[in-house]
Amino acid sequence: MTSARTSRRGRATLPPRWFVVAFWHAHRALVRTTRGRVGLWRPKPNGWGALWLTTTGRRSGQPRQVLVGYLEDGDNLVTMAMNGWGPPEPAWWLNLQARPDATVQTRDGTRAVRARPAHGPERERLWARWSEIDKDLDAYAARRPTETAVVVLEPRDPVIPAA
Repeated sequence: MTSARTSRRGRATLPPRWFVVAFWHAHRALVRTTRGRVGLWRPKPNGWGALWLTTTGRRSGQPRQVLVGYLEDGDNLVTMAMNGWGPPEPAWWLNLQARPDATVQTRDGTRAVRARPAHGPERERLWARWSEIDKDLDAYAARRPTETAVVVLEPRDPVIPAA
């Protein structure tokens, strides 16, 4: 969820792609270096949080890690399958479609999850929650050639408290 500027025509604009990619690489390095003590946060009342998602590569079978923004929805964590709002599907979402079991690390600890896309009324409800936080969500999503998946991460096991 990148902050946006609005152009004179009222259309939401994004920072250059190179900046979005550089920011996420730096953020990931910060989380990795501090082992999650810095760079992960819980969702604020009118905001989103950041979590560390570990998937299994669909081709390699190796662990793959990415930082994603999320909301809480009861026991579930909800994220958007976006690639810095670029056209391609993010690799982590392709990995989860092939192998839905994953692990997330939040400020509250690590937990095993199973991913699935939200559909129908559930997707509409969760999209509306994201729209309350990011007023330019629909404009960003319109930049993509396909519908942006709303991904629900359901718990498989209890939370393991952070050290």
